[in-house]
Amino acid sequence: MAFLNPVAALDFKEVMIRIGFALAAGLILGLERESHGRAAGLKTTILACVASCLAMILSEDFYRESLNQAAGMFRPDRARLAAGILTGIGFLGAGAIIRQGTLVRGVTTAAVLWFITILGLAFGSGHLLIGVIGTVIAIIALFALPHMEQHVKKDYYVTVTMVMGLNGMSDDEIRKRLEAVGVRVQRVALDYDLSASNRTLHWDVKMRRNEVFTLSRQVVESLTACPGVSRVKWGLSA
Repeated sequence: MAFLNPVAALDFKEVMIRIGFALAAGLILGLERESHGRAAGLKTTILACVASCLAMILSEDFYRESLNQAAGMFRPDRARLAAGILTGIGFLGAGAIIRQGTLVRGVTTAAVLWFITILGLAFGSGHLLIGVIGTVIAIIALFALPHMEQHVKKDYYVTVTMVMGLNGMSDDEIRKRLEAVGVRVQRVALDYDLSASNRTLHWDVKMRRNEVFTLSRQVVESLTACPGVSRVKWGLSA
């Protein structure tokens, strides 16, 4: 089961076994992406996995046919078609990545497409055991790890924007007020508009993700209480 003979002629049963394993892997991983409403879901993963499997079967068939030719004839590289498949799947994965403002989505989906292609190549080349091991690892990563990640304390980055008069609190006093609330200041960008007699401060701050809802209200209330403040905005950091 681990390694089918890539040189021997493939019969119908062996071809169907390879395609069946690729179809099962694409179906399982595609269901996970589909359940999260991703653009590259069930249909995409199945097509990508089975297509790469078929490409590898064809590549091996080309190689087998070349062995039957006279000695000294050109023999194609079995890995060349696989390399082309991986290059092509990169464009498909890039299309799954979407940027909405400072939020980037689709990276996991792109990784799944790349991974499912590798599985298809493994199944198509007859390395069923390697493909099964890879599928199990992918199932653990997609289905089990998200539950574990909920217990991991993650950092959360936010940009707090303030608009205030030039004669208001100093920048250092505002920084101390932010840190007193419980957030950690990473950097600040200053924009002084002398004609309008105001200044805009962009504070990039860091906190724990589980503290976001509590600290967001505390930060906004603390900053709006500063003298001369006309606007406070809480948003995701770039």
